[in-house]
Amino acid sequence: MARQKVTAAPSIRRLPSYLQIIRQYQNEGNTYISGTVIAQELHLEPIQVRKDLAITSIVGKPKKGYPIEELIAAIEHFLGWDKMQPAILVGAGNLGTALAGYREFKLHGLNICAAFDQDPEKAGKNIHGVPVYRPEHIPEQVKKLNAAIAILTVPSSDAQAIANDLVEAGITAIWNFTNAKLKVPDHIIVQQEDLTSGYAMLCVMINLRENDNT
Repeated sequence: MARQKVTAAPSIRRLPSYLQIIRQYQNEGNTYISGTVIAQELHLEPIQVRKDLAITSIVGKPKKGYPIEELIAAIEHFLGWDKMQPAILVGAGNLGTALAGYREFKLHGLNICAAFDQDPEKAGKNIHGVPVYRPEHIPEQVKKLNAAIAILTVPSSDAQAIANDLVEAGITAIWNFTNAKLKVPDHIIVQQEDLTSGYAMLCVMINLRENDNT
């Protein structure tokens, strides 16, 4: 099941943006919001927004739209953001430190409880309030924290070996920020976050805009 392609992936990726617009609208004192309003804010087609929201099982009301409180609850429940997920971070370098300090994670139910790094000078210290341990302490901390999620920000050359240790320790979901394509058992979920691909897309869009202006 974990290996099956998530057919609703594009819709899922859009839901956080919807949530931001909906909350802004709520802060302005509104109790309902239409799919058309969301679509206009994000330059999408209203039918696309309605299809995306349908995966949360929320139903809008004719001529009124969606009740905002119910819509927020439906999106957060669908995304699993209505419950706190304890997680560990492996790799306390620049990227790992930045992720540990990203406050939005806790608002979305992700609580980084512990970090691990091979650098002996980092062990025993804290990054943004997160205690840092040596990698050999991963099994005991995973068990102690009841963590199922690991965020991987180690050098790509070390990623597979660390992933093997994480699986053995009981981690069942890995958010992989390395370039390594991890080989893990079928029951392990891996989300690959390819920052290079994102940068490549940005560069192409810049080049296209410059070509259009010449």
